[in-house]
Amino acid sequence: MHFKWMYFGVMALAAASPAGAYTVYVSNEKDNTISVVDSEKMELVKTITVGQRPRGITVTKDGRYILVCTSDDDTIEMIDAATFERVTTLPSGPDPELFVLSPDGGKLYVANEDDNLVTVIDMASKAVVAEVPVGVEPEGMGISPDGKTMVSTSETTNMAHFIDTSSHEITHNVLVDARPRFAEYKADGSEVWISAEIGGTVSVVDDKTRTVKKKITFEIPGLRAEAIQPVGVRITKDGKKAYVALGPANRVAVVNGETYEVEKYILVGQRVWQLAITPDEKTVISTNGVSNDITFIDIATDEAVKSLTVGGLPWGIVVSPK
Repeated sequence: MHFKWMYFGVMALAAASPAGAYTVYVSNEKDNTISVVDSEKMELVKTITVGQRPRGITVTKDGRYILVCTSDDDTIEMIDAATFERVTTLPSGPDPELFVLSPDGGKLYVANEDDNLVTVIDMASKAVVAEVPVGVEPEGMGISPDGKTMVSTSETTNMAHFIDTSSHEITHNVLVDARPRFAEYKADGSEVWISAEIGGTVSVVDDKTRTVKKKITFEIPGLRAEAIQPVGVRITKDGKKAYVALGPANRVAVVNGETYEVEKYILVGQRVWQLAITPDEKTVISTNGVSNDITFIDIATDEAVKSLTVGGLPWGIVVSPK
């Protein structure tokens, strides 16, 4: 009830929070769809039917194609963003969960949870060019701004694996807290933020030394510590502000990117999983799995503006660059 009250109380902010018009794609894990959303109108435009259990989702650098991990089909679907028709599938190992594109868009790095591998796909040939053995249950995937290093997190091994993208060899293994779910580089390449769902922390890893320089913890009055489970992480381009999805805590934490202090908790929908920031950095959007909606947050005020119902169990989210 408290969330509903807040929702209606802040609806008026929508008109005062202008944002560029972008297309948002949300993968709905339960009903095997992608929701297409207009970011300016904050409205559902279309629903696309895809394969089984879609989770990780991204778009090619030119915005022409949507890529989605259809985890239970053990493949990646490539969808035309103009027609919403499936163009082809990309090869993947079993249970692809998350992936990341290289900065030039030429390679796709995929976490295959069931066989403990990172699969490297060449986007031009649409062929697998390497498989990198990592820890148990890889999920989180991040890549350095210069494209030279890729990070994969292993949920059961509790490690972040730093992989040289030229040799496809692991150069460093960094121990973090229990069940790491996401890896996000700062735009300047200085740090990687690793969320630990069960550990309840975000480890800030120095990219030069490959050591944990800071652990960010979260405390919310009235909630048990085990209900605060960090998953998705997004950092603004200037590195001054980070947003962390806190799972069943139903909140997004706003963290100072320089002092690492938590500045605010924003109440959103139930079981917040992933986050995306619009290219103009005016809006951050969360996927709220259990309440089957997404929440638009005004970055200028760090206030929730609107929640929008999408499909069943929304999981992944990406905003088109165009």
